[in-house]
Amino acid sequence: MTALISNRVRELRVARGITQIELAQSIGMTRQTVAAIEQRHYLPSLEAAFRLSRALECPLEMLFQWEGG
Repeated sequence: MTALISNRVRELRVARGITQIELAQSIGMTRQTVAAIEQRHYLPSLEAAFRLSRALECPLEMLFQWEGG
């Protein structure tokens, strides 16, 4: 069984009225990388995960969740 990590990046970004471009600029990534993270095509590094957490003003555990085995 493959374990997955889900995230709430899109949900929290939209709730705060931030565009993908704005979020990407604030954390030093491209819009395409933010989109890939939101679509679960790419897992960010630990450093990038902390940057996302700070930019979206939420705990890391609220932003990313472990699903499965």
